[in-house]
Amino acid sequence: MSLLAILLPSALLLGLAYRVYGGVLARLFRLDDSAPTPAVALRDDVDYEPIPPQLLLGQHFSAIAAAGPIVGPILAGVAFGWLPALLWILVGSIFIGGVHDFSALVASIRHKARSIAEVVRDHMSRRSYVLFLAFVWIALVYIIVAFTDITAASFVGRQTLENGAEVSGGGIATSSLLYLAIPVVMGLCMRFGRMPLWLATAIFVPLVGFAIWIGQSIPFDLAALLGTTTAQAQRIWGVLLLLYCLGAAMVPMWMLLQPRGHLGGCFLYVALAGAVIGLTLSDRLVAGEAAVRYPAFTGWQTQKAGPLVPMLFITIACGACSGFHSLIASGTTSKQLRRETDARPIGYGTMLLEAMVAVVSLSCVMVLAADSPLANQPPNFVYALGMGRFLEMLGVPTAVGVSFALMAFTTFVYDTLDVCTRLGRYIVQELTGLQGRAGGWLGTALTAGVPMLFLLRPQLDGNGDAIPVWKTFWALFGASNQLLAALTLLGVTVWLWRTRGAAWVWLVTGLPTAFMYAMSTWALAAMTLPRFRTASGFALPADPVPWAGLVLLALAVVMLGEAIRVLAAPRGPDDPRSPGRVGSLPEPAAWAAARTA
Repeated sequence: MSLLAILLPSALLLGLAYRVYGGVLARLFRLDDSAPTPAVALRDDVDYEPIPPQLLLGQHFSAIAAAGPIVGPILAGVAFGWLPALLWILVGSIFIGGVHDFSALVASIRHKARSIAEVVRDHMSRRSYVLFLAFVWIALVYIIVAFTDITAASFVGRQTLENGAEVSGGGIATSSLLYLAIPVVMGLCMRFGRMPLWLATAIFVPLVGFAIWIGQSIPFDLAALLGTTTAQAQRIWGVLLLLYCLGAAMVPMWMLLQPRGHLGGCFLYVALAGAVIGLTLSDRLVAGEAAVRYPAFTGWQTQKAGPLVPMLFITIACGACSGFHSLIASGTTSKQLRRETDARPIGYGTMLLEAMVAVVSLSCVMVLAADSPLANQPPNFVYALGMGRFLEMLGVPTAVGVSFALMAFTTFVYDTLDVCTRLGRYIVQELTGLQGRAGGWLGTALTAGVPMLFLLRPQLDGNGDAIPVWKTFWALFGASNQLLAALTLLGVTVWLWRTRGAAWVWLVTGLPTAFMYAMSTWALAAMTLPRFRTASGFALPADPVPWAGLVLLALAVVMLGEAIRVLAAPRGPDDPRSPGRVGSLPEPAAWAAARTA
């Protein structure tokens, strides 16, 4: 079977879903361009700033995509076979993940661009709000740990390709450092030089390509410079990445977040287009080059990842459904949305685009033989080698193609890391009440500092061998991330039911809530509770990971109880059903008064 027989129908199905189901969601949520969005009504050019949808789409897409739609599909495809992974990506993104992202964005703009946690407070209780914030902060820590370690691994060592060419981790590090400088210059040019977006794109996207090309020629090999081992260099890179997060989370969004998000979005578009075009050419020009060789299904129980149900649904998070997306949608995107109707392409459309990224990532597994040693490589290298093979059909040297893919992977992660740190800062400030610069630095330091403790703490298996930190945290990150999606959908369902009371609420958001709640709590319990048992009976583990899982489970149970209590309570005069738009917003004058107060 040809990969094109899978890729093209997948793309057509996702496009049709955007047209049909995306249109249904827009009508059900009554998107209205005559209503001022928070970005317009509360504009301060720091956090609230309306920007063109094409700029916001790239920024949002880059922030939500990150490494998730690469790592998860590859891990799941290798473990369970490509068919279960593909089905979950397509069905999950259309009916669960897309609904989750879109509804979280609309809920936020209907509540002055406040976070989903604050929507929960308005429609459930103060206790639910605090529990939700605590859950989110713990989930953010896991996201930062997993993505920091897997990115640091890209900056060390060397990868030998099938044709004998080598790709240096130090070269990827050089390209990444150059990439961090490019968006800052772009932001300054657009802010103070009034450079239009089209011109900035035309200038700075090629500069990113130059950074990728030149990186392998001037590798920044930290292990060689410091005379340390590869493992020690990787830990140092992890610390440096967290220090970067500390600074990036405090700078204005226009200086780094917005321009880098746009460049990252362009990267994603190029990666998608290059893979599809390369696959088309390889299918026509090289017999068998784009043939599916990996098994479609490996079994319901696997040694690599355990049972297919529920582990498939937490291994693939981004690309099908991800609770992290709600934090982006309600944390930064809702503060920049210019019109309500932009929520459809940015909220729902980008989730479907991310699903396509996941399908392309999964194709990197499909082309492998069942016994290929590449299947045991870290997922970022499996992705890079597959993309290098696809891009080679366009005349791109394999080493450059692999460097491009690794650089793209790192680019996605940068967006996630500093956005996560920024959101963690917001949460710490909200929980402690510490505002201003001092509160900001404290919140940022805590959010970046706790992951540093996990990164520097050695992880050993039963034989005393080191375990990659990202492997230790990925399953727990996946479970907590999917549980966060369930909690977000739960909050949205309560909001919609209290303001609309329509039967469609239970079908559109209620069923996805139940499914995600069941899969995520099942997986989290299966990973956490056995760690408290040994051959001799009950034990208290020294590892903090199972304790964190236990806390997340407890928070999820209490949150569910709070939601049931609110939904079962009789409605009084203080809980009216809105006859108009969902959660109508105050007039701009009232918003200005609230802001100055």
